[in-house]
Amino acid sequence: MIPIISVVGWSNSGKTTLICKIIPYLREMGYLVATVKHDRHGFDWDQPGKDTYLHRQAGAVISSISSPSRFALVKELEEELSLEEIASMVKGVDLIITEGYKFGPMPKLEVFRKETAQKFELVSPQEDLFAIASDYPFEVEGVPLFDLDNARGMAELIENKFL
Repeated sequence: MIPIISVVGWSNSGKTTLICKIIPYLREMGYLVATVKHDRHGFDWDQPGKDTYLHRQAGAVISSISSPSRFALVKELEEELSLEEIASMVKGVDLIITEGYKFGPMPKLEVFRKETAQKFELVSPQEDLFAIASDYPFEVEGVPLFDLDNARGMAELIENKFL
């Protein structure tokens, strides 16, 4: 089974930025990475007037687009897929990094920025954390704390713990 880790944190804490800093180091180490972004509000993947948009508007329940270098498939759902169901569709990678899923069971790297925290507390229970990336020096017993700019260190920890 492909290991899955979740990058979580308060809104606008820098989760996407951190993931985008860690992935190149993991690639440099020779790992293939997939990502899953959780959006609790729903999303739209294409633009009005584009062919895939028109197909969906006409009633297609699955719409895809393919080129020599990329493929995307979107399926209309009656209910949200679980992370496990999504992960079962992912093949050919060494690691899946999710953004969000803060209430899921996966090990978590929490991004904590003092200026964006809604409360001065972490969103994750301590037992779910394998690391914290922060601009504020604080300790959580048994959980490594990284500076937000130390993506290489976080990638090395991910490699040692999960790969």
